[in-house]
Amino acid sequence: MLSMFEERLQKETHVQDEAQAIDQELFTEYKFSVDQLMELAGLSCATAIAKAYPPSSFTTSRPAVLVVCGPGNNGGDGLVCARHLKMFGYEPTVYYPKRPSKPLFEGLTTQCQRMDIPFLPEFPAEAALIDELYGLVVDAIFGFSFKGAVREPFGSILSTLERVTVPIASIDIPSGWDVEKGKADGLQPDMLISLTAPKKAAMHFAGRYHFLGGRFVPPALQKKYDLNLPPYPETDCVLQLSKA
Repeated sequence: MLSMFEERLQKETHVQDEAQAIDQELFTEYKFSVDQLMELAGLSCATAIAKAYPPSSFTTSRPAVLVVCGPGNNGGDGLVCARHLKMFGYEPTVYYPKRPSKPLFEGLTTQCQRMDIPFLPEFPAEAALIDELYGLVVDAIFGFSFKGAVREPFGSILSTLERVTVPIASIDIPSGWDVEKGKADGLQPDMLISLTAPKKAAMHFAGRYHFLGGRFVPPALQKKYDLNLPPYPETDCVLQLSKA
């Protein structure tokens, strides 16, 4: 079922150019740093996952989570998410095939490694192997700014993930989807964690759990872009929008 906020999204969804403008203004006018917002976003993602899929709900013998990270900021959110999941009692494993040679991403990688979070040298070749080893997959491959054709190795990765039976939690937008049009025949995650504000593609999300995360947008910026964000509960950094 759709929440009242999600019903309003049918008319007031936010498009790619606007989402980029909000991010840019956070950086330039409000002087947030990329790593600061990435830390808040990744923590929001881990918190939402913990609410929807607590360790006790895993049917596997341990709460093993596969976090698949792309080369951009969405992948950085995934690395932060993996670190916090480890602190929350999960057993994350990261697959990070295209690592940017930038201090921010190198630092996030080192933080995970120093916390004994393993990095896979190769992606599992079969969906059944992922189903056997993990109880959840975190999709942190492509964010809302992604455009163009999906290149390898990510085309093969997404093809494999489309066949897994364990739940997939996508960060901000399901990877491979058009940020405005969605993609009905692509990845179909069980959870979507919208950051800052849901993107237009969220209208096409049909999974069980939709969360809003990233409680860092200043009130004046919310008003300027007419975001109409619902109030977060108490001190929570996430808000559950819907549950099937």
